[in-house]
Amino acid sequence: MNWDLHVKHFGHYLRIERSLSENSLAAYLHDINMLRQFVALRDPQCSPLKVTPPLLHEFLEYVHELGMSAYSQARILSGIKAFYRYMLHEGLVEDDPTALIEGPRLGRKLPDTLAYHEIEKLLGAIDMSTPEGGRNRAMLEVLYSSGLRVSELVDLKRNNLYFDTGFIRVVGKGNKERLVPIGRDAMKYTTLYLEKIRGFPPHKEPQGADSVYVFLNRHGRKLTRVMVFTIIKNLAKAIGLDKSISPHTFRHSFATHLLEGGADLRAVQEMLGHESITTTEIYTHLDRDYLRQVIQEFHPRS
Repeated sequence: MNWDLHVKHFGHYLRIERSLSENSLAAYLHDINMLRQFVALRDPQCSPLKVTPPLLHEFLEYVHELGMSAYSQARILSGIKAFYRYMLHEGLVEDDPTALIEGPRLGRKLPDTLAYHEIEKLLGAIDMSTPEGGRNRAMLEVLYSSGLRVSELVDLKRNNLYFDTGFIRVVGKGNKERLVPIGRDAMKYTTLYLEKIRGFPPHKEPQGADSVYVFLNRHGRKLTRVMVFTIIKNLAKAIGLDKSISPHTFRHSFATHLLEGGADLRAVQEMLGHESITTTEIYTHLDRDYLRQVIQEFHPRS
């Protein structure tokens, strides 16, 4: 079997069995194709089954010489390791050539967070006398209340709001769903937006496929990620905040404030939608009642 077929089958495996998003899938395949191109330069007849640890070391040295950062190098090696773990799992190779290869040492880069008073100042800077202000307040309350990714926020649908039980259903990476508690203020401002602003003049009534989404622009269309970024950047500028912030900053702040308040690490992991607890640890299956209790006890806006 040649590179084309192996890479194609690996892509199917990532999409179907690992349920990776298209962006993650493209990143993995890009890394494998970099290795493939390098191997072709060294030995055009070398199949992925014949790649050896010394050849992989040469490739990693080559990537280093290209001037890629340590984080990029580590990501590429991670993709190649995943490829050969798949090959080993399928019985296509007897030994994993990446098994003893270590990546560059990385310091854990801590994400930027906002102090609670900065969150309050940003929310307080929103002009609630305008329809857009009411929508923006609802959006940011949801971001901070539930720790959503920006893609999860703009993809949030009306039929996934369960305000009677204090939860929302979120579709995360790889189309994986999770139930996340939502705070009182977030429910209050979102309800106000849905009942008094969304679809009311001067905002247009939502049409077609866009009507299922919670947050829309004034033309009745689904909001874009870029628009959410712009709203947050403009608020930061308005209050003179000397930090580079984004929607993800609210997610980091959600996690950090919960953990600093004493919340259980696994509960925060569950709400963030992280599969690996080590992903959550850079912020330093539980039942719904417990998740709700964590939000009520430890979230600053509850």
